[in-house]
Amino acid sequence: MRAGSTLGETPPVAGGWREGDPNGRRRWFAGELPGLPLRIAYETWGTLNADRSNAVLVLHALTGDSHVAGPAGPGHPTPGWWDGLVGPGRALDPAEWFVVAPNVLGGCQGTTGPWSTAPDGRPWGRRFPDVTVRDQVAAEVLLADALGISAWAAVLGGSMGGMRALEWAASVPDRVKTLLVVAAPAASTAEHIALASAQLRAIDLDPVAGMGVARRIAHLSYRSEPELAERFGRAVQPDGRYAVESYLDHHADKLARRFDPESYAVLTRAMNGHDVGAGRGGVRAALSGVRARTIVAGIDSDRLYPVRQQAEIAEGVPGADLRVITSPHGHDAFLIEVDQVGALVTELLKDG
Repeated sequence: MRAGSTLGETPPVAGGWREGDPNGRRRWFAGELPGLPLRIAYETWGTLNADRSNAVLVLHALTGDSHVAGPAGPGHPTPGWWDGLVGPGRALDPAEWFVVAPNVLGGCQGTTGPWSTAPDGRPWGRRFPDVTVRDQVAAEVLLADALGISAWAAVLGGSMGGMRALEWAASVPDRVKTLLVVAAPAASTAEHIALASAQLRAIDLDPVAGMGVARRIAHLSYRSEPELAERFGRAVQPDGRYAVESYLDHHADKLARRFDPESYAVLTRAMNGHDVGAGRGGVRAALSGVRARTIVAGIDSDRLYPVRQQAEIAEGVPGADLRVITSPHGHDAFLIEVDQVGALVTELLKDG
């Protein structure tokens, strides 16, 4: 970890979980990374069995959180983001699996991040250190240790969660029995970094308004052009604005009510730095060390992380299978096409 920006130490008013808010289903783990006191908010479903062999780690994307399943309610502003995956009769049935979902390091839903209190008693704000995907996984390893889980039956994630899932399998290969990476690359590309840089610049100029701009930019990369054309075309509203503009405004406003701009920036920078091959002899060498039974899934309409990037992972991981999720919804299909994702999870756990 390296020191973050020193510009503006007081974070803006925005969404996110704050001390004194309802805990909801959250549980808490306290530990420490080098130079950083750590608290992780996490949720669980099911019961860890006697030999601790039924634990599944589910990792969220950029603006997700620990609330994988369940309704919105006190402490949880939105319903579970993979609700159709966890529950009785679903791919991750709590009667069989012990499901663990942590909020990521640098996040704003209970885990240590820019809104957390620094050792000097003030919020970190923009002083919060830049963290890497490897730092995030290192924090999750501490959580696994605290839970007594020496190896996960499966590690699952999409988008940023897929980056972390892959990093888990590369960092501690003996602790991941099966792996599902959905809609994520082995390393962020120049295009990914360029798209993110525009978002980060907007937040630098005005954190709260800028996050709205960032969300608009990001959301365009999350959906497919044919879907936008079919849903909105060139339709104009009575106020003279294009319908697609109103759609982007809606998503920007929703995010501002539940997310913190400084966390958005910290996590975006972490994604920019994602490279599973860094310090490991390159991507191919890093992937060749993965020991987990692996399925890598791409989305046929994803223009952010196209299928060729998942193919690179599948080609590099010994014995990995490449699957393609069919959807008109672009990158967001990893959240929308839950039946297709659930079928992959079921297959993985059955084969594993």
